[in-house]
Amino acid sequence: MEFSHQRTIAESLLEYGRGITGGLIFSLPLLYTMEVWWTGFLLDPWRMLLYVGATFALLLLYNRFAGLRRDASFREVAIDSVEEMGLGLVIAGVMLWLTGQIDFQSGTYEVTGKIVMEAMTVAIGVSVGTSQLGVSDESDEGMSGPAGKDDGQYLPQVAIALCGAVLFAANIAATDEVTIIARDSPPGRILVLAVISILGAAWTLAYSQMQGADRHVRKETRLEHFRGVVTTYAVALVGSAGCLFFFGRFDGQPVAFGCAMCVVAGVPAALGASAGRLLLQTRSPS
Repeated sequence: MEFSHQRTIAESLLEYGRGITGGLIFSLPLLYTMEVWWTGFLLDPWRMLLYVGATFALLLLYNRFAGLRRDASFREVAIDSVEEMGLGLVIAGVMLWLTGQIDFQSGTYEVTGKIVMEAMTVAIGVSVGTSQLGVSDESDEGMSGPAGKDDGQYLPQVAIALCGAVLFAANIAATDEVTIIARDSPPGRILVLAVISILGAAWTLAYSQMQGADRHVRKETRLEHFRGVVTTYAVALVGSAGCLFFFGRFDGQPVAFGCAMCVVAGVPAALGASAGRLLLQTRSPS
């Protein structure tokens, strides 16, 4: 099998180390969340399988557009994604054992469910950590051409925004606080939360001068500004809805209440989506 970048054992271990660090950085709140532990053995197996499939698709998109070796073939991208999911499963299993949430007396379904529900967000963190916690490689030109050629293109930006949204939303979607806030907030307050989320995304993308804004955000016209902000918030809501669904928060709930929960979880998701578009991408060589 031919690869575009042959890694030595030392390089592989270094990448795995960065991935483990990233996985822990982005998922520690989730690993310490009691509601996720419960969800792991309460959800149906079909939903867990769907969760695994959705995570794998998200990893493919992120590694395709922002991975460490951007000149990789699709086969290499797929292999990297499988490795990241494997690392996520290992990290989640070890952390759950260290915190006493699984042991040798636990049932197979309980252990599997807990590890799977925790590991998927860990895997996304592993992917981000692998690509972002290292130095840029001048030999990596991206699957579609020289480094930077994808900058500003619509699909790559949407994919990376979704990755950032999921990283943030997954850490709160399983908690009871989202349900409580949505239940206790009148419609006017929910609307204010939505407006604040949109304004926060607009500020982050267009006016904050955050690192990466010049490279990754289109600034030619007001229409592109508007489209970018609307798309980013829409992606944040999609990411929030996906996380809430996989953690069973929509089960038996009316549509209006589900929408309110999406807006509540969308506040951090919008921050993750907008910041992700600027920060969760491979840096081009200087």
